[in-house]
Amino acid sequence: MAAAIFAPRSCTSQSHSRKFYVRCFSLPKFSRLHLDRTARPSLLITRLRINPQKTEKLRLRVVKAEAEGEKASRVEENEFAKNEITSLVGEDSAKFDPSQQKVSSWLYFSGVLGLVLYVLNVTWIDNSTGFGKSYIDAVSRISDSPEVVMLVLTLIFAVVHSGLASLRDTGEKLIGERAYRVLFAGLSLPLALSTIVYFINHRYDGLQLWQLQDFPGLHDLIWFSNFVSFLLLYPSTFNLLEVAAVDKPKMHLWETGVMRITRHPQMVGQVVWCLSHTLWIGNSVVVAASIGLIGHHLFGAWNGDRRLAMRYGEAFEAVKSRTSIIPFAAILDGRQKLPEKYWKEFIRLPYMSITVLTLGIYFAHPLIRAASSQLHW
Repeated sequence: MAAAIFAPRSCTSQSHSRKFYVRCFSLPKFSRLHLDRTARPSLLITRLRINPQKTEKLRLRVVKAEAEGEKASRVEENEFAKNEITSLVGEDSAKFDPSQQKVSSWLYFSGVLGLVLYVLNVTWIDNSTGFGKSYIDAVSRISDSPEVVMLVLTLIFAVVHSGLASLRDTGEKLIGERAYRVLFAGLSLPLALSTIVYFINHRYDGLQLWQLQDFPGLHDLIWFSNFVSFLLLYPSTFNLLEVAAVDKPKMHLWETGVMRITRHPQMVGQVVWCLSHTLWIGNSVVVAASIGLIGHHLFGAWNGDRRLAMRYGEAFEAVKSRTSIIPFAAILDGRQKLPEKYWKEFIRLPYMSITVLTLGIYFAHPLIRAASSQLHW
């Protein structure tokens, strides 16, 4: 008895002996169907010499397979649309691929770092040859108050640092990205060092406002706060080669890792550092330093958003819409959807390097204080 069936498009045919065979690979197990020698397997409708009941079962299996395929396709389309909405428009921060690193670049980086430290020592740190002490003395003549001097030093650094950052686009067009990075670092680094050394040497010179260092558990709280602040303070270490201008410096639009928690980790880290040190030392000089540093970083957050908006336009607006300045705010209100195993975005070499650096600075505090006192700034 002859029966008719629609053969799926995925079926293929071949001639063997005096019979044709159709193999239907869309089914769980392909079926070998015997056709008349005169039949034309290229036609979609083929007459088969098989049992009608078996034909109906086969047809149902084909329909079921096609239905499951359409369902799977719809699921894939929905997942694609979902992923497309939440896909990154910014960069994956702290991504470090050792296979893409060149030994020559890191050797060059080491040479540049050594040269920078040597020049900084000769031109600024060494009191016999550098201008660091003269700079501190000149600012100190403004007022006898260490709080005022602290604020002025912070203000000078803030104006130079934020000013050069604001002029970056224009400056890079005039002299190039690498040359502008050298100029930026060459002016910012000595001013930052002078401000830090003055703070260390004069942190107890002002008025003692409170004394809480004997409060139980406060030391551990301060230690933890400072550790967290350093993890947030240095997002620039995502690419040290760019910091040293070994690679061409770029203005990055980071979106993963710590950026999911806060869009401005450096500002948040500075606020945490200032509050913890102010609480621990309780001195008016520390209060003055904290006011200056927090004000500078709040301006830097606003200025950073402004510059990123000018550079990236709609891409930055997309990142801004699903991130926040206040830590965890975007996560709590649902604008930031953390991916599965989000913690893996932190198990990367730059974050590990910052962790080691933070612990090193903590244990090196006595050496840092001793070195600062030798400068007499």
